[in-house]
Amino acid sequence: MNSIMALLANMTNPQDEADKLLRLQVELVRIGVRAELRDNNSALMVLRPDPGLPVWVFVGYSGAYYSWDNANDRHPASDPQGTAQALVKYIKPS
Repeated sequence: MNSIMALLANMTNPQDEADKLLRLQVELVRIGVRAELRDNNSALMVLRPDPGLPVWVFVGYSGAYYSWDNANDRHPASDPQGTAQALVKYIKPS
């Protein structure tokens, strides 16, 4: 592991990330979206209402953002309710 990767690894807290994913899961379930914590609570699998692949959500950017769609979409981790609404729009496009 190079020095930059080691520095980044030390900046992230797996328990903090798991807590953020849990808060997002609670918000999604509250609005009727199925979501399951996976992989030792390091990812949240959001199930689509129609057939299709699930959306995998991670906490990234040193814990600052939720991200999905290969990190093309993201929302501040300080706003799980807003993230839940953004994910609803993503999985249920009009």
